[in-house]
Amino acid sequence: MKKNIVLFVLFVLPIVAYLFFASGVNSFTTLPVITPKVADFGNWKSLNGKKVSLDKKITVLGFSGSNILDNRGNYFNLNEKIYKRYNGFEDLQFVVLCPLGTEKEAQKIVDALSPFTDVKNWNFVFASNEEIQQFYDQLHLKGKLNQNLGTSNVYIVDKERNLRGRKDKDEYKEGYDTFHPSELSNEMLDDFKIILYEYRAALKKNHNATKQL
Repeated sequence: MKKNIVLFVLFVLPIVAYLFFASGVNSFTTLPVITPKVADFGNWKSLNGKKVSLDKKITVLGFSGSNILDNRGNYFNLNEKIYKRYNGFEDLQFVVLCPLGTEKEAQKIVDALSPFTDVKNWNFVFASNEEIQQFYDQLHLKGKLNQNLGTSNVYIVDKERNLRGRKDKDEYKEGYDTFHPSELSNEMLDDFKIILYEYRAALKKNHNATKQL
């Protein structure tokens, strides 16, 4: 009997524990609202000329700043760790808010991603410096934009235009640093799965689940 208990502790219990944590315990929680009901974009143009809105979309939101090419590695990190994994979802968009005058630089980013990525859900949207700062200010975040009106952080905004994150004081997180691939692979991916789980559960409850999510 003792031998069986020892074997269970040494071999079976670690496997059970691993499967428990690997399955993502957070999938059964909700991701708190950091800023409720953020304003939608203005009548700003995008690279492909279409109107981009936060309404009824799960949005990964970024701020490029005027030195967009200097930070192109951040977009490749985000593309590899998050975008390529989920870009098949129709209700998902990646939006980067850029200063007017950086259209050519943004196009170079898209051109660099397109040979190995379906870039249809990448949206680069352009506004004046004042509009970008005003839009960021109404998010009421602890972090600030740099002198170029950019940040390496990206933010998760849900379909109801609520900015989501972690409010626990020991692991407060309002955005995810694209400079660090490990942060995208861990914290952001975990939180992103929670958002998708919420909507999948809601669709299933309402008996209208679709392939969109």
